[in-house]
Amino acid sequence: MESIAPNAVTFLCILKACGITKDIDKGKEIHDEIADKGLLEKNMALGNALVDMYVKCGILEKAKRVLEELPIRNVVSWNALIAGYAQQGKGHEALNCFKTIEREGLSPDEVTFLCVLSACSHSGLLPEAQMLFGSMTKTYGIVANIGHHTCMVVILSCAGHFDEAMAMIKMMASSAH
Repeated sequence: MESIAPNAVTFLCILKACGITKDIDKGKEIHDEIADKGLLEKNMALGNALVDMYVKCGILEKAKRVLEELPIRNVVSWNALIAGYAQQGKGHEALNCFKTIEREGLSPDEVTFLCVLSACSHSGLLPEAQMLFGSMTKTYGIVANIGHHTCMVVILSCAGHFDEAMAMIKMMASSAH
């Protein structure tokens, strides 16, 4: 209304609000405006915000398409999509994203592992979770935090592996001291 053109920060804030309120119509409108202005080529944060907005609105296929079309992707982009798959119980899709991260030569971070372990937990993918949990430190040098351990306790318990779950809890308690 004041003839001031929105900038990338303005768009970031609006996309965040659209995700929180699940206002997909306004989100798509903003997406179109960002694309028309060619801002995705210059601003990785906007691409990540778009993926996150579509994820929060529950439109994972669109989030995935947006991510795949981004000129520059990073682990943050993938983490947003993996988190969405975890929330919707789509563990295999989350694992596919994890494999793509590796194929693209990106390094998963502790958030990536938390999201993919959560997806495995929601989908009952115990062997995959155990493999990922083991590779966190061995392959990527990431020390498991309480969130990682909690995901493993949940998935082990749900699979009826109570002794292993208790061992994980004891390991958490001893490392906290």
